[in-house]
Amino acid sequence: MTPLEIAFVVALALKLGAELILEALNRGHVLKFAGSAPEELQDVMDAETYDKSNRYTLAKSRFGSFELLFDAAIIAIVVLSGLLPALFDYWSAQFGESNLSSALFLVALTTLIGLPGLPFEYWRQFKIEEDFGFNRSTVKLWVIDKIKGTLIGFVIGIPLLWLLMNLVGWLGDSWWIYAFAIMMAFQLLMMVLYPMLIMPLFNKLSPLEEGPLKERLMALSDRAGFKAKTIQVIDGSKRSAHSNAYFTGFGKFRRIVLYDTLIEQLDEEALEAVLAHEIGHYKKGHIPKMIAMSAAMMLAAFWIIDSLLHSSAFFEGFGFSPLASGQAGNLGIAMLLFSLIGGLVTFWISPITNTLSRKHEYEADAFARDAVQGWEPLSRALRRLSEKNLSNLNPHPTYSGFHYSHPTLLERERAMRESS
Repeated sequence: MTPLEIAFVVALALKLGAELILEALNRGHVLKFAGSAPEELQDVMDAETYDKSNRYTLAKSRFGSFELLFDAAIIAIVVLSGLLPALFDYWSAQFGESNLSSALFLVALTTLIGLPGLPFEYWRQFKIEEDFGFNRSTVKLWVIDKIKGTLIGFVIGIPLLWLLMNLVGWLGDSWWIYAFAIMMAFQLLMMVLYPMLIMPLFNKLSPLEEGPLKERLMALSDRAGFKAKTIQVIDGSKRSAHSNAYFTGFGKFRRIVLYDTLIEQLDEEALEAVLAHEIGHYKKGHIPKMIAMSAAMMLAAFWIIDSLLHSSAFFEGFGFSPLASGQAGNLGIAMLLFSLIGGLVTFWISPITNTLSRKHEYEADAFARDAVQGWEPLSRALRRLSEKNLSNLNPHPTYSGFHYSHPTLLERERAMRESS
């Protein structure tokens, strides 16, 4: 094994070990409180529902641990077996080494790498989610979704990758700066176009119907300074009983989307508090802050990829042919290897990004509390959603730090009460 491959194995083993330990810690924490919820949470769920939520958490965790082992094995095989260089050489011999050919190869290979994970997705949807009453999809719909997603990936991914690869030849050493600018523009464009062009391929979006609920929510929107043109409802219930609400777009294209399951589960006052929370993200500037953080990480990623692109040791270290003096490697291969290896690093900084995300959630909660003149409506909404979604009410703190972008129910209620 080359030194790079040894470093990869060590990094993969450390990440896998940490993830398995976190899952075990969380399962142990669930079992510790399996008999009875902590006192502050005992009125969130009745005993039967609390037991069901614990079994749901344990089932997902045990399955997830097995999936972690499988995914690590797939990544190890892809990176260490010599499969990538062999497939790339074969593809190049058959279809040439043009940028279009390389873009096709990368998208096709990425799709191929994802295929072994499909049985796990199927089991999660039609076994675990089904057993706990959440699955509302059909096998036919699930398959159609996968086909649509793959086709969209090809339609968008191939031209985008072709453009990025051409930048190397067109612009030389400064290609990565322009690539960053193009990708940021693409992301911003997708924030506007995705709800209008892509999401309708999977879900039906419709304006919230006229009536007391819409009048109440639109009045809140005006009062909070959001000035929403419409509130849309998504038919999430055709796939899952889970519920959610989210904010998308920016400027005059901003919109708030409510799951139809959310409307079924909450009363008008609680829905108003949830909407106020989403408006809080907008009013507190969380969207531009997250875009700025994403931009900084993307710029750093392109800088690293550029460095790897000119490193013969990098390509040789993973079994590819050495680069000629002054020659750049294949950008598609550099990006693929970076994506496979990058997760081994970003996992360790997830507590930092989650801390920032939780800070935003606290701020949006505080905004909602002030907008509806009290923290109780949002608390009631959160409790109801925790019950309906069989949420883990009391995750292990370390597990939460790595995996939870939102504070726990207890943490959110304490923050709202203490700042009232």
